Amino acid sequence: MSLPPRSHAPRLVIATRNAHKTAEIRDVLGEDFEVLDATAFPDCPEIEEIGTTFLENARLKALGISRCLQGWVLSDDSGLEVDALDGAPGVYSSSYGGEEGNHALNNQRLMREMKGKSPRTARFRCTMVLARDGREEAHFSGTVEGHLIGEMRGSQGFGYDPLFIPDGHKKTFAELGPEIKSGLSHRARALRQAVDFLTQRG
Repeated sequence: MSLPPRSHAPRLVIATRNAHKTAEIRDVLGEDFEVLDATAFPDCPEIEEIGTTFLENARLKALGISRCLQGWVLSDDSGLEVDALDGAPGVYSSSYGGEEGNHALNNQRLMREMKGKSPRTARFRCTMVLARDGREEAHFSGTVEGHLIGEMRGSQGFGYDPLFIPDGHKKTFAELGPEIKSGLSHRARALRQAVDFLTQRG
């Protein structure tokens, strides 16, 4: 599949149909890249995330989408790891509540599971894979440490953001807002590594 005409900025296709994720990546990259996602390429397949690790799922998405279009494709698989839950929900973060992508159900289950438990330490982890022409070129990982609170606070984030306070802050990701989150999130940290790689590759 051919890409639409190029703009002045290099094009980066995100292997997702999640508008929140695309917007967050676009916020971090600013005008340095023209950011599209899989919704711009309806002929590309839906990729089933059957991996058991973030890297496996990210690789499936990057390779699957890059086989149907030209240029750089970046995939991301991420989730919340809670120490008191032995790392859960982990790779199953988006379906933890029983319905894929239902943030309300996911947060409700997490609050139930964490009731009375300690420690409340947790981290967001993100793994990204860069691919081109159906080949993996590199992968990267970023984490942000923090702790969970017992009730949801804030309305500016998505996923588990209303329950997660990053280390060094007193507000949840959902209270801090996108400008602050984009500077310290797990996704931003992995993305900066990917950008460095792309810059070196020209």
